[in-house]
Amino acid sequence: MTASLRVKNDKYYVVLTHTTDGKKNQTWISTGLSVTGNEGKARQIMLDMLGEKPEQAAPHDILFSDAVRRWLEDVRHRVDEVTYQGYEVQARAHILPYFDDLQIRLCDVDGETLQTYINVKAKFGRSDGHGGLSAVSLRQHKNVLNQTLKLAQRDGLIQTNPANLVVMPHAAQFTGTFYTEAQMRDLLTAVKNERLYPIIYVTALYGLRRSEVLGLKWDSINFAMQTLTIRHTVARVTKVVEKNKTKNASSFRSFPLTDDAVRLFKILLQQEQYYRNHFGKDYIDNDYVFTWEDGHPYSPDYVSHTFHKLLKKYDLPHIRFHDLRHPYVKHTTKKYNSEKLKTQATKIDLIAWVFRFCIFNYSKRSWTL
Repeated sequence: MTASLRVKNDKYYVVLTHTTDGKKNQTWISTGLSVTGNEGKARQIMLDMLGEKPEQAAPHDILFSDAVRRWLEDVRHRVDEVTYQGYEVQARAHILPYFDDLQIRLCDVDGETLQTYINVKAKFGRSDGHGGLSAVSLRQHKNVLNQTLKLAQRDGLIQTNPANLVVMPHAAQFTGTFYTEAQMRDLLTAVKNERLYPIIYVTALYGLRRSEVLGLKWDSINFAMQTLTIRHTVARVTKVVEKNKTKNASSFRSFPLTDDAVRLFKILLQQEQYYRNHFGKDYIDNDYVFTWEDGHPYSPDYVSHTFHKLLKKYDLPHIRFHDLRHPYVKHTTKKYNSEKLKTQATKIDLIAWVFRFCIFNYSKRSWTL
């Protein structure tokens, strides 16, 4: 028998999983504890249950792949949804198929077993069959393996964690590619009649992440105070997740609105009102700044893929959408006072992105002066 913690109706439950006649059965037992601040107590209750019923403890012949699934269930309610999606993708695409085929027991997994897995994925791990996974991806895989074994060790299923013995390949130093001032001018000039023009402009001007620019809501734009505040994000691994929080505390930040930015956001606000009236009850009601005509927000993948197509269409040097933020990211993420931010934004506006802003005419699919 194995045990894990689950959350239901904001309460912790201990879920006991046991196998009878080859079929898995689960029993949910309420701890009576609310989620907030009680994870430690809930875990102790779970351990006490296992301790009171040693005959029902997890069998020593539990498969390692089942231990990974057990960890996924355990971690689901302890991390945000995007992080969990990342864990699940790595496990289901790589780790579980490999160890399901191997049929190795948890207690038989050693450093050599894990090292072989890492080595195989380093050489042949790509799903398209063209080579291995990057060192960065492999470190994410090792994290799943390590956390699985830590949970098993904590619950007394194994004595030591063999993941500590694994030697990881060195990650090649990443060198970011970003546009010069002249190249940024060329980009903005080339795409000025494209749908993504406002998103590209705002991303480059303020050095935003994709999740931040797509997460902009109207409560982020304060026309009276002339500020833009990053407070919402939109991200996707396997499905889109909307979060009313930023990547970390330092990512919650404000910028002064330039005159061109004010003009842009007021144009978008007018367009939104037009399409709200046009679509009526069929309009998808939300507070996002960047949406399609019917109100539904842009998919993060759509923005990245379309950006790459635009670079190819206009024969511009290839960069990632993320690289739009690099020229000024080190400055904009620091906690400058408002006066310094105003000076900086003015400098960006006057030197790097001086141009006349355009208005997108959706009926003609073009931006016009």
